[in-house]
Amino acid sequence: MTVTVSPARPEDYPRWRELFAGYAEFYEVELTEADVERAWSWIHDPDRSTRCLIARTEDGTPVGLAHYRAEDSPLSGTRGFLDDLFVDPAHRGGGVVDALLDELRRVAVAQGWPSVRWRTAEDNYRARAAYDRHAVRTPFLTYAMDAR
Repeated sequence: MTVTVSPARPEDYPRWRELFAGYAEFYEVELTEADVERAWSWIHDPDRSTRCLIARTEDGTPVGLAHYRAEDSPLSGTRGFLDDLFVDPAHRGGGVVDALLDELRRVAVAQGWPSVRWRTAEDNYRARAAYDRHAVRTPFLTYAMDAR
């Protein structure tokens, strides 16, 4: 399957929404309408760093997404951070993840980022196999402190 990747466009909204909902469902997160609208608005807001890459099939159908942003680090400067990556289950195994990560690497080079980091669930073995082709696993753990 031939896959092309480009930034999200306004006309991608209906399919992006389906893909984003699939991502949330995979991680058992209930999305509200406000969550969806917030994410979409961030992607297109020039004052925010969140952006979205969309992977498309030959006929232009969106089948995958990658939400990423700049992340400032006092020790290493600005680098990239991949928040979300999701591929329609019907299109997994067809090179969509590789196409998204290859394009994200090109974005990182263009932005001057020395690296792109991301997290995934420890038991997300299929995704981890793909990630292992593109990156090195770091020894850092993620913590979440409740601030409510």
